[in-house]
Amino acid sequence: MATPKIFESEYRFCLILWEQEPITSSALAKICKERLEWSRTTTYTVIKRLCERGVLKNENSVITSLVSKGEAQRAELDALVEKTFEGSLPAFIAAFARRQNLSEEEIRRLEDMIGKEEE
Repeated sequence: MATPKIFESEYRFCLILWEQEPITSSALAKICKERLEWSRTTTYTVIKRLCERGVLKNENSVITSLVSKGEAQRAELDALVEKTFEGSLPAFIAAFARRQNLSEEEIRRLEDMIGKEEE
């Protein structure tokens, strides 16, 4: 099953949830007011939308995620690679490496990660 799309403002909300969960909707609304400057109504609307899309679960006003931070990040990266680099991961990595000044250590770590994926 594909990971549901999480839009940017929803992602900022999910970052809070992932660090706090499980959390009551009222406690989450208070944190969102402090960190995101959202009204209680906005928080509840976002909770409802994300529940409808299968990102969150709301049981008795206790909110938990159904999509992990890692799953959301991988889905977003996959979409970026598909849209911008025509699905070519090597093209993405080449563009990223040209844009960044990678240290020898970072290059070695990338090579190690690629090697582990090939095993």
